[in-house]
Amino acid sequence: MSLVTIPPNNVCPSENPCMSHYTRRDFAKLALAALPAAGMFSVMNRAQAAEVAKGTRPKPNSKVNGVQIGLNVPYSFGGRTMPADEIISNCVLLGVNALELRTQPVEAFLGSPVSDVVAARGSAINANEAKANAAKLEAWRLSVSMDRVKAFRQQFDAAGMLIEIVKVDNIFQMSEPVLDYQFNLAKALGARAISTEISKDAKDMERLGKFADKHQLMVGYHGHATTSGEHYEAVYASAKFNGNNLDIGHYVAGGHGSPVEFIKKNHARISHVHIKDRKYDPATKNGPNTPFGEGDTPIKDVLRVIRDNHYNIQATIEFEYKVPASSDRMTEIARTIKYCRDALA
Repeated sequence: MSLVTIPPNNVCPSENPCMSHYTRRDFAKLALAALPAAGMFSVMNRAQAAEVAKGTRPKPNSKVNGVQIGLNVPYSFGGRTMPADEIISNCVLLGVNALELRTQPVEAFLGSPVSDVVAARGSAINANEAKANAAKLEAWRLSVSMDRVKAFRQQFDAAGMLIEIVKVDNIFQMSEPVLDYQFNLAKALGARAISTEISKDAKDMERLGKFADKHQLMVGYHGHATTSGEHYEAVYASAKFNGNNLDIGHYVAGGHGSPVEFIKKNHARISHVHIKDRKYDPATKNGPNTPFGEGDTPIKDVLRVIRDNHYNIQATIEFEYKVPASSDRMTEIARTIKYCRDALA
């Protein structure tokens, strides 16, 4: 699915009130009030994000009554990678100030010589080339200066955005020196957790958990519909800093019961929850994604239990449902944010 293009030369019309005249809360209300128009973002551009960085526009604020609403990026925008300025400008337009950020945009900024996807998947034609790519990527990672990582982070700091979670792909295939690099990278970005997909092999989580404990940085393992609460609890037992990224849509679709009760029991080991809505199909235990409020996932109850108990859990929207033909991706993401804001009001 393609990302909506924001024309580079559109500016805030002089006859309309500029957002710099509003408080952060007013800014969010103003943007979301325009939701019925599918092209609501077409009159905004990256210049607004630059003005936020300069302090001439209010910074985005998606913390509502103590609950930090976040966004999984750039995944929610339709891919694994995207230039940092585009991620920032999109989040400014959406009023989101907390992120789960994949490492691909970070490493692209740092000058990675080869895509991690290419290095991990290899080449069906030339195995030697694939091996060389993997070696080249590892050597580069071990040479990266954390000062450059801090320069990347400064762009987000200037826009008022928190990189709270760093998503690392293919982490179980990494050598021990590269694992140290990934944890140092996350800390340099200001993250309080790394996230990654859960493994079917318990030894993988035991190995990674040793690095989590060494760096005292939580790993939030992300499961799917087949991942049960018991599976997560076994992960907790393998290392002090092993935790989980509970995807409440997958949890409900898999028929594992109430994510609310699971969160109450295990909140100290949950780095963040993925907010999405899915149907529960008892026959397949793999019901589809739906627009927020149309599935069986108790999104409002989850958000309110985080709010009412003051849990330090980012409520991270992971946008996955099909964009209606009459709309666009950015408008639909804005609808999900509004749904969460309204639930927490």
